[in-house]
Amino acid sequence: MNINTKIIDTHVHVGGDVLDFKMTEEMVVRLFDYYNVDYVILSNCDCVEADHKQQILPADKQICQVDGLKRVLDFAKKYEGKVGIAPFIKPVTEGLTDELKKMIIDNREYIKAIKIHPYHSNISPADERCFPYWKLAEELDVPVVSHTGGCEAASPANLAKAAGIFPNVNFVMVHMGLGTDNSEALDMLGKHDNLYGDITWVPMKTTVEAIKRYGSHRIVFGTDAPIDGPDTYAVNKAGQPSMYHEYFYELPGLIDREAYECLMWKNSVSLFRLQKYFQ
Repeated sequence: MNINTKIIDTHVHVGGDVLDFKMTEEMVVRLFDYYNVDYVILSNCDCVEADHKQQILPADKQICQVDGLKRVLDFAKKYEGKVGIAPFIKPVTEGLTDELKKMIIDNREYIKAIKIHPYHSNISPADERCFPYWKLAEELDVPVVSHTGGCEAASPANLAKAAGIFPNVNFVMVHMGLGTDNSEALDMLGKHDNLYGDITWVPMKTTVEAIKRYGSHRIVFGTDAPIDGPDTYAVNKAGQPSMYHEYFYELPGLIDREAYECLMWKNSVSLFRLQKYFQ
């Protein structure tokens, strides 16, 4: 892939020991080597608390937050300057333990966000059980990255509610309401200046509309890679061209150059405090 811009992918995973995912470190490295990705924000989806039907997993199927974070920290240290970490939290079954808090603080240089999956924890980001994490995010000045879509707990409105409760924390609305027409998410972006959109599986027309309404500084690039395999950027699981082709090859003709670079990397440099890597 050869496009004339830097790429920061703010929504990348590893995992496959708990649910039916297969996302390996080797697949992430392929993003660097083959797709010329400059930097990723990585989380470990093996820290999910609930299955695809939102049933809390048995204790013997759970991977604790600390063990999940250790895996991705080891990877980030190996790929210094290419990988930042968003610890995947478990507010229902664990909460913010002293051990997890210490690990996050001790590794602050690698921690670029805190990740919640309201669907796979079956909890709203505005639930008080999440607040200790958001207070830590405020203390460390890192954003909260949240899946949206699939259930009421994961609605854009609930993330916007959390953003209203914690005005000094930036919240990133991943998917902007996955599986919807994105209208609620677009409206929520107008309610709080500390709420951002992430274009993971978001139709290009929604992204264009978001930029039209709110300017080019409220939205970031993400993909869920490598959820569709090592070539998520190119093809989906059915072998069809990925929707991200539109972002790489069509969107530059629809918005101006500065807006495009803001989406693909500049907004992420500011939001995730990556200036040391992008002078």
